[in-house]
Amino acid sequence: MLSRLTGALRRDFSSLSEQEILALAISSEEDDGRIYLAYADFLRENYPGSAAIFEEMAAEEDGHRRRLIDLYRKRFGERILLIRRDHVRGYYERRPLWLAKTLSIDAIRSEAERMEAQAARFYREAAKRTQDAATRKLLGDLAQEEEKHGTQAERLVAEHAPEDVREKESQHERRQMILTYIQPGLAGLMDGSVSTLAPIFAAAFATGDTWQTFLVGLAASVGAGISMGFTEVASDDGVISGRGAPIKRGFATGIMTTLGGLGHALPYLIPHFYTATAIAIVLVFFELWAISWIQHRFMETPWSRAIFQVVLGGALVFAAGLAIGTA
Repeated sequence: MLSRLTGALRRDFSSLSEQEILALAISSEEDDGRIYLAYADFLRENYPGSAAIFEEMAAEEDGHRRRLIDLYRKRFGERILLIRRDHVRGYYERRPLWLAKTLSIDAIRSEAERMEAQAARFYREAAKRTQDAATRKLLGDLAQEEEKHGTQAERLVAEHAPEDVREKESQHERRQMILTYIQPGLAGLMDGSVSTLAPIFAAAFATGDTWQTFLVGLAASVGAGISMGFTEVASDDGVISGRGAPIKRGFATGIMTTLGGLGHALPYLIPHFYTATAIAIVLVFFELWAISWIQHRFMETPWSRAIFQVVLGGALVFAAGLAIGTA
Protein backbone atom coordinates (compact mmCIF):
# COMPACT_ATOMS: atom_id res chain seq x y z
CA MET A 1 0.00 0.00 0.00
CA LEU A 2 2.77 2.43 0.97
CA SER A 3 4.79 1.68 -2.17
CA ARG A 4 1.70 2.31 -4.31
CA LEU A 5 1.08 5.61 -2.56
CA THR A 6 4.66 6.84 -2.96
CA GLY A 7 4.69 5.64 -6.58
CA ALA A 8 1.57 7.68 -7.26
CA LEU A 9 3.34 10.80 -5.97
CA ARG A 10 6.17 10.48 -8.49
CA ARG A 11 6.35 12.31 -11.80
CA ASP A 12 6.32 10.54 -15.15
CA PHE A 13 9.57 11.02 -17.04
CA SER A 14 7.61 12.12 -20.10
CA SER A 15 6.12 15.03 -18.11
CA LEU A 16 9.48 16.61 -17.22
CA SER A 17 10.43 19.93 -18.76
CA GLU A 18 13.87 20.49 -20.29
CA GLN A 19 14.88 22.41 -17.17
CA GLU A 20 13.83 19.48 -14.99
CA ILE A 21 15.62 16.99 -17.23
CA LEU A 22 18.88 18.91 -16.91
CA ALA A 23 18.45 19.26 -13.14
CA LEU A 24 17.78 15.51 -12.89
CA ALA A 25 20.89 14.76 -14.96
CA ILE A 26 23.01 16.97 -12.69
CA SER A 27 21.81 15.29 -9.49
CA SER A 28 22.26 11.84 -11.04
CA GLU A 29 25.87 12.56 -12.03
CA GLU A 30 26.57 13.89 -8.54
CA ASP A 31 25.12 10.74 -6.97
CA ASP A 32 27.05 8.42 -9.28
CA GLY A 33 30.28 10.28 -8.59
CA ARG A 34 29.76 9.86 -4.86
CA ILE A 35 29.00 6.17 -5.31
CA TYR A 36 32.23 5.61 -7.26
CA LEU A 37 34.24 7.47 -4.60
CA ALA A 38 32.59 5.35 -1.89
CA TYR A 39 33.55 2.21 -3.82
CA ALA A 40 37.11 3.52 -4.07
CA ASP A 41 37.28 4.20 -0.32
CA PHE A 42 35.90 0.75 0.45
CA LEU A 43 38.35 -1.01 -1.86
CA ARG A 44 41.47 1.10 -1.29
CA GLU A 45 42.99 -0.89 1.59
CA ASN A 46 42.76 -4.34 0.02
CA TYR A 47 42.29 -3.57 -3.71
CA PRO A 48 44.26 -0.40 -4.53
CA GLY A 49 44.23 -1.12 -8.27
CA SER A 50 40.45 -1.32 -8.42
CA ALA A 51 40.15 1.73 -6.14
CA ALA A 52 42.12 3.75 -8.71
CA ILE A 53 39.65 2.67 -11.41
CA PHE A 54 36.68 4.03 -9.47
CA GLU A 55 38.50 7.26 -8.64
CA GLU A 56 38.99 7.91 -12.37
CA MET A 57 35.37 7.02 -13.09
CA ALA A 58 34.28 9.47 -10.37
CA ALA A 59 36.42 12.17 -12.02
CA GLU A 60 34.67 11.50 -15.35
CA GLU A 61 31.25 11.81 -13.71
CA ASP A 62 32.37 15.13 -12.23
CA GLY A 63 33.31 16.31 -15.72
CA HIS A 64 29.82 15.42 -16.97
CA ARG A 65 28.30 17.30 -14.04
CA ARG A 66 30.29 20.44 -14.83
CA ARG A 67 29.21 20.44 -18.48
CA LEU A 68 25.57 19.97 -17.49
CA ILE A 69 25.74 22.80 -14.95
CA ASP A 70 27.35 25.14 -17.50
CA LEU A 71 24.49 24.55 -19.92
CA TYR A 72 21.87 24.85 -17.18
CA ARG A 73 23.26 28.23 -16.09
CA LYS A 74 23.18 29.55 -19.66
CA ARG A 75 19.57 28.52 -20.17
CA PHE A 76 17.89 28.76 -16.76
CA GLY A 77 20.09 30.78 -14.41
CA GLU A 78 21.94 30.05 -11.20
CA ARG A 79 19.28 28.24 -9.17
CA ILE A 80 19.15 24.51 -9.96
CA LEU A 81 15.81 22.77 -9.37
CA LEU A 82 15.76 20.10 -6.67
CA ILE A 83 14.76 16.92 -8.47
CA ARG A 84 16.25 13.50 -7.87
CA ARG A 85 15.88 10.05 -9.36
CA ASP A 86 13.47 8.92 -6.64
CA HIS A 87 11.10 11.74 -7.66
CA VAL A 88 10.55 10.20 -11.12
CA ARG A 89 8.44 7.10 -11.75
CA GLY A 90 10.31 4.32 -13.52
CA TYR A 91 13.68 6.03 -13.24
CA TYR A 92 16.65 3.77 -12.60
CA GLU A 93 17.68 3.26 -8.99
CA ARG A 94 21.01 2.70 -7.29
CA ARG A 95 21.86 0.13 -4.65
CA PRO A 96 22.36 1.51 -1.12
CA LEU A 97 26.04 2.18 -0.47
CA TRP A 98 26.09 -0.11 2.56
CA LEU A 99 25.46 -3.04 0.20
CA ALA A 100 28.91 -2.48 -1.31
CA LYS A 101 30.38 -4.08 1.80
CA THR A 102 28.48 -7.28 1.00
CA LEU A 103 29.52 -7.47 -2.67
CA SER A 104 32.58 -9.16 -4.13
CA ILE A 105 35.09 -7.13 -6.12
CA ASP A 106 33.78 -8.61 -9.38
CA ALA A 107 30.20 -7.80 -8.36
CA ILE A 108 31.17 -4.19 -7.69
CA ARG A 109 32.76 -3.92 -11.14
CA SER A 110 29.62 -5.41 -12.70
CA GLU A 111 27.48 -2.94 -10.75
CA ALA A 112 29.53 -0.07 -12.21
CA GLU A 113 28.95 -1.40 -15.75
CA ARG A 114 25.21 -1.58 -15.06
CA MET A 115 25.23 2.00 -13.78
CA GLU A 116 26.93 3.25 -16.95
CA ALA A 117 24.47 1.38 -19.19
CA GLN A 118 21.50 2.86 -17.32
CA ALA A 119 22.96 6.38 -17.56
CA ALA A 120 23.45 6.00 -21.31
CA ARG A 121 19.83 4.89 -21.72
CA PHE A 122 18.65 7.92 -19.72
CA TYR A 123 20.59 10.37 -21.87
CA ARG A 124 19.27 8.82 -25.08
CA GLU A 125 15.67 9.11 -23.90
CA ALA A 126 16.25 12.61 -22.53
CA ALA A 127 17.72 13.80 -25.84
CA LYS A 128 14.57 12.67 -27.64
CA ARG A 129 12.46 14.93 -25.40
CA THR A 130 14.41 18.16 -25.89
CA GLN A 131 13.94 20.78 -28.61
CA ASP A 132 16.86 23.05 -27.79
CA ALA A 133 19.79 22.24 -30.08
CA ALA A 134 22.55 22.78 -27.51
CA THR A 135 20.75 20.66 -24.91
CA ARG A 136 20.06 17.85 -27.35
CA LYS A 137 23.70 17.90 -28.48
CA LEU A 138 25.06 17.68 -24.93
CA LEU A 139 22.66 14.92 -23.93
CA GLY A 140 23.49 12.96 -27.07
CA ASP A 141 27.22 13.39 -26.47
CA LEU A 142 26.87 12.20 -22.88
CA ALA A 143 24.87 9.16 -24.05
CA GLN A 144 27.70 8.22 -26.42
CA GLU A 145 30.31 8.77 -23.71
CA GLU A 146 28.41 6.62 -21.23
CA GLU A 147 28.11 3.87 -23.85
CA LYS A 148 31.86 4.03 -24.40
CA HIS A 149 32.49 3.73 -20.69
CA GLY A 150 32.34 -0.06 -21.00
CA THR A 151 35.44 0.08 -23.17
CA GLN A 152 36.85 2.83 -20.94
CA ALA A 153 36.33 0.67 -17.88
CA GLU A 154 38.16 -2.18 -19.58
CA ARG A 155 41.04 0.19 -20.33
CA LEU A 156 41.15 1.34 -16.73
CA VAL A 157 41.11 -2.27 -15.53
CA ALA A 158 44.01 -3.10 -17.84
CA GLU A 159 45.89 -0.02 -16.62
CA HIS A 160 45.25 -0.21 -12.88
CA ALA A 161 44.32 -3.87 -12.35
CA PRO A 162 46.17 -6.11 -14.81
CA GLU A 163 45.78 -9.87 -14.70
CA ASP A 164 48.33 -10.41 -11.93
CA VAL A 165 46.77 -7.71 -9.75
CA ARG A 166 43.26 -9.11 -10.27
CA GLU A 167 44.54 -12.59 -9.44
CA LYS A 168 46.05 -11.26 -6.23
CA GLU A 169 42.79 -9.47 -5.40
CA SER A 170 40.80 -12.66 -6.04
CA GLN A 171 43.10 -14.63 -3.75
CA HIS A 172 42.74 -12.00 -1.04
CA GLU A 173 38.95 -12.03 -1.42
CA ARG A 174 38.82 -15.83 -1.12
CA ARG A 175 41.07 -15.78 1.93
CA GLN A 176 38.89 -13.12 3.55
CA MET A 177 35.75 -15.16 2.86
CA ILE A 178 37.35 -18.20 4.49
CA LEU A 179 38.47 -16.24 7.55
CA THR A 180 35.17 -14.38 8.01
CA TYR A 181 32.56 -16.98 7.07
CA ILE A 182 33.91 -20.46 6.26
CA GLN A 183 36.22 -20.98 9.21
CA PRO A 184 33.78 -19.73 11.90
CA GLY A 185 30.90 -21.51 10.20
CA LEU A 186 32.87 -24.76 10.06
CA ALA A 187 33.72 -24.49 13.75
CA GLY A 188 30.05 -23.94 14.49
CA LEU A 189 28.91 -26.84 12.33
CA MET A 190 31.43 -29.17 13.97
CA ASP A 191 30.38 -28.10 17.45
CA GLY A 192 26.67 -28.32 16.69
CA SER A 193 26.86 -31.64 14.89
CA VAL A 194 29.25 -33.40 17.26
CA SER A 195 28.66 -31.94 20.71
CA THR A 196 24.87 -32.39 20.56
CA LEU A 197 25.14 -36.08 19.69
CA ALA A 198 25.57 -37.07 23.34
CA PRO A 199 22.61 -35.20 24.87
CA ILE A 200 20.23 -36.02 21.99
CA PHE A 201 20.93 -39.76 21.83
CA ALA A 202 21.24 -40.03 25.60
CA ALA A 203 17.78 -38.51 25.92
CA ALA A 204 16.48 -40.74 23.14
CA PHE A 205 17.61 -44.03 24.63
CA ALA A 206 16.90 -42.96 28.22
CA THR A 207 13.29 -41.92 27.61
CA GLY A 208 12.24 -43.62 24.38
CA ASP A 209 10.05 -40.53 23.90
CA THR A 210 10.53 -38.78 20.56
CA TRP A 211 8.94 -35.48 21.61
CA GLN A 212 11.05 -35.17 24.76
CA THR A 213 14.13 -36.06 22.72
CA PHE A 214 13.28 -33.36 20.19
CA LEU A 215 12.91 -30.77 22.95
CA VAL A 216 16.30 -31.74 24.39
CA GLY A 217 17.86 -31.49 20.92
CA LEU A 218 16.20 -28.15 20.22
CA ALA A 219 17.35 -26.69 23.53
CA ALA A 220 20.89 -28.03 23.09
CA SER A 221 21.13 -26.73 19.51
CA VAL A 222 19.77 -23.25 20.18
CA GLY A 223 21.73 -22.89 23.41
CA ALA A 224 24.96 -24.01 21.73
CA GLY A 225 24.33 -21.65 18.81
CA ILE A 226 23.86 -18.64 21.07
CA SER A 227 26.88 -19.57 23.18
CA MET A 228 29.18 -20.19 20.20
CA GLY A 229 28.02 -17.01 18.46
CA PHE A 230 28.73 -14.79 21.45
CA THR A 231 32.04 -16.54 22.08
CA GLU A 232 33.18 -15.87 18.52
CA VAL A 233 32.18 -12.21 18.72
CA ALA A 234 33.99 -11.71 22.03
CA SER A 235 37.11 -13.69 21.11
CA ASP A 236 38.56 -11.41 18.44
CA ASP A 237 37.70 -7.96 17.08
CA GLY A 238 39.29 -8.88 13.75
CA VAL A 239 41.51 -5.79 13.58
CA ILE A 240 44.88 -7.46 14.12
CA SER A 241 43.98 -10.95 12.91
CA GLY A 242 42.26 -9.66 9.77
CA ARG A 243 39.41 -12.14 10.26
CA GLY A 244 36.69 -9.61 9.50
CA ALA A 245 33.85 -8.07 11.47
CA PRO A 246 33.06 -9.94 14.72
CA ILE A 247 29.30 -9.72 14.14
CA LYS A 248 29.62 -11.51 10.78
CA ARG A 249 31.74 -14.27 12.29
CA GLY A 250 29.38 -14.52 15.24
CA PHE A 251 26.33 -15.01 13.03
CA ALA A 252 28.17 -17.56 10.87
CA THR A 253 29.23 -19.55 13.94
CA GLY A 254 25.92 -19.34 15.77
CA ILE A 255 23.72 -20.21 12.81
CA MET A 256 25.85 -23.17 11.71
CA THR A 257 26.07 -24.46 15.30
CA THR A 258 22.28 -24.42 15.58
CA LEU A 259 21.79 -26.07 12.19
CA GLY A 260 24.36 -28.75 13.03
CA GLY A 261 22.43 -29.76 16.12
CA LEU A 262 18.98 -29.49 14.58
CA GLY A 263 20.01 -31.81 11.76
CA HIS A 264 19.69 -34.90 13.93
CA ALA A 265 17.10 -33.43 16.34
CA LEU A 266 14.38 -32.79 13.75
CA PRO A 267 13.81 -36.49 12.93
CA TYR A 268 12.43 -36.90 16.46
CA LEU A 269 9.35 -35.01 15.37
CA ILE A 270 8.42 -38.40 13.91
CA PRO A 271 6.38 -40.21 16.61
CA HIS A 272 7.82 -43.67 15.86
CA PHE A 273 10.99 -43.98 17.98
CA TYR A 274 13.02 -46.46 15.92
CA THR A 275 12.18 -44.77 12.61
CA ALA A 276 13.19 -41.38 14.01
CA THR A 277 16.41 -42.76 15.47
CA ALA A 278 17.37 -44.53 12.25
CA ILE A 279 16.83 -41.34 10.22
CA ALA A 280 18.79 -39.31 12.80
CA ILE A 281 21.76 -41.70 12.58
CA VAL A 282 21.74 -41.49 8.78
CA LEU A 283 21.67 -37.69 8.97
CA VAL A 284 24.62 -37.74 11.36
CA PHE A 285 26.70 -39.50 8.71
CA PHE A 286 25.70 -36.87 6.13
CA GLU A 287 26.61 -34.09 8.56
CA LEU A 288 30.02 -35.61 9.27
CA TRP A 289 30.64 -36.06 5.56
CA ALA A 290 29.71 -32.42 4.93
CA ILE A 291 32.17 -31.29 7.61
CA SER A 292 34.92 -33.40 6.04
CA TRP A 293 34.14 -32.01 2.58
CA ILE A 294 34.29 -28.39 3.81
CA GLN A 295 37.60 -29.06 5.54
CA HIS A 296 39.01 -30.57 2.36
CA ARG A 297 37.52 -27.98 -0.01
CA PHE A 298 38.26 -24.75 1.82
CA MET A 299 40.83 -25.58 4.51
CA GLU A 300 42.87 -27.85 2.19
CA THR A 301 42.85 -30.66 4.74
CA PRO A 302 43.67 -34.08 3.20
CA TRP A 303 40.61 -36.29 2.86
CA SER A 304 42.05 -39.03 5.05
CA ARG A 305 42.85 -36.72 7.95
CA ALA A 306 39.55 -34.82 7.66
CA ILE A 307 37.48 -38.01 7.71
CA PHE A 308 39.53 -39.53 10.53
CA GLN A 309 39.21 -36.48 12.77
CA VAL A 310 35.49 -35.98 12.23
CA VAL A 311 34.46 -39.64 12.34
CA LEU A 312 36.59 -40.35 15.41
CA GLY A 313 35.20 -37.36 17.29
CA GLY A 314 31.63 -38.11 16.27
CA ALA A 315 31.95 -41.79 17.18
CA LEU A 316 33.32 -41.02 20.64
CA VAL A 317 30.56 -38.50 21.43
CA PHE A 318 27.85 -40.82 20.04
CA ALA A 319 29.22 -43.70 22.13
CA ALA A 320 29.17 -41.49 25.22
CA GLY A 321 25.56 -40.53 24.60
CA LEU A 322 24.58 -44.16 23.96
CA ALA A 323 26.30 -45.35 27.09
CA ILE A 324 24.72 -42.69 29.28
CA GLY A 325 21.28 -43.17 27.74
CA THR A 326 21.24 -46.94 28.27
CA ALA A 327 22.84 -46.89 31.72
